[in-house]
Amino acid sequence: MPAQTGRRPSVGLVIPYPGSYNFSVSTQAPPPDAPPEWGAIAPRKPVSSSLRALGEVFETLLIFGVFFLGINLATARIRVDGSSMEPSLHDGELVVVNRLAYLWNAPARGDIVVFYFPLDPERRFIKRLIGLPGDTIEVHDGQVFVNGQLLYEPYIAASPQYSGRWTVGPTEFFVLGDNRNNSSDSQNWGMVPMEELIGKAFMVYWPAAQVGLIPHYGLTASAAP
Repeated sequence: MPAQTGRRPSVGLVIPYPGSYNFSVSTQAPPPDAPPEWGAIAPRKPVSSSLRALGEVFETLLIFGVFFLGINLATARIRVDGSSMEPSLHDGELVVVNRLAYLWNAPARGDIVVFYFPLDPERRFIKRLIGLPGDTIEVHDGQVFVNGQLLYEPYIAASPQYSGRWTVGPTEFFVLGDNRNNSSDSQNWGMVPMEELIGKAFMVYWPAAQVGLIPHYGLTASAAP
């Protein structure tokens, strides 16, 4: 039997021992973790609470911005200036206008509409639509006639004290204020071009005591008292 020395076997060397199995010790580092595409789960990096809070704030602002943009595209706001729409609307009231009202439905007689003033497009007016394209409007004896038929108008402040006859063009509207004798409207300055129409008055949202939907009257040319 060969004599054994006092030296410890070298790491990584295979030392034969009679009557026993050979063994070895490796000094190599363990293999790296497999990348995620190989099926292994990569460890998640911790996200700081400040970054998480910042992300939530950004998400909230983004949602609010999209909502605000949608509201502005679908509606407009106008302040009633003066008494031309008394008694239906009052001076100083704030009104929401539905911009999408006439995308699928045509304007109708009796609608309260908002439009750009033809003589000054920087200004916006709110009036009641009386005449549609092709209509003939007549005012006499304190009454309004459309195509020879008397209109029943329970919303006016007083009967008109003027008279006249107008023919509405194919792309125009005839509008009047409900306060007929104190209103600047189509009997003064003419028709409203179709492209100047902004939308249909929807509701009063200020002052709080007047909040509510705006009533519209479905007038027809054959309406009678």
